[in-house]
Amino acid sequence: MPKITFFNLPDDKRKTLICAAKKEFARVPLYQASISNIIKDAKIPRGSFYQYFEDKEDAFFFLLNNHVASYKSHFVDTLKNNNGDIFEAMIEFYQSIISEEKENLQFLRNLFLNMTHRIENVFARSFGETDLNEDFKKISKLINHENLNVKDENELFHMMQIISSVTFHNFVKKFAGELSFEEALNNYKTEIHLLKKGFLSR
Repeated sequence: MPKITFFNLPDDKRKTLICAAKKEFARVPLYQASISNIIKDAKIPRGSFYQYFEDKEDAFFFLLNNHVASYKSHFVDTLKNNNGDIFEAMIEFYQSIISEEKENLQFLRNLFLNMTHRIENVFARSFGETDLNEDFKKISKLINHENLNVKDENELFHMMQIISSVTFHNFVKKFAGELSFEEALNNYKTEIHLLKKGFLSR
């Protein structure tokens, strides 16, 4: 979590620092990222960086949490727009992410090809939860249960975990295999439609 001095910065200076950090984490994975590059691009002294963040991991997870908050909001909107159809919502959600501008895609590429348990847990919150908590229950209420072959919240939770795993796997395949937008989307649609056949009640 950034220090209070970061949040006290004027908007333009805070945005400049965020953009510099994002540029560096899009260039290379977290473990290769350089604070020197961030401060050079943001045009601030090294000492100032440590007045705002504990270290580069602090800056990275601040950015990641911002991404996740944005993705979660987008996922909720997508679910509503698809009348609670979780399968169609996931396809639209996946499509929107792999259509993002180049720097965001590079950030995501470094994310998925250098995944850690901590990063996975943070990112998973954009379209599902890691626990049967209040946030999951809010999402559950938006999902149309009518045609789903699940008997309770626990089974729905595990269904979402399976969908999340398939989605993560497809992000990794897209970036590791350098798949085109069309290839990645077609692969994902095929796997989601197969899941849909298994989870829809007869």
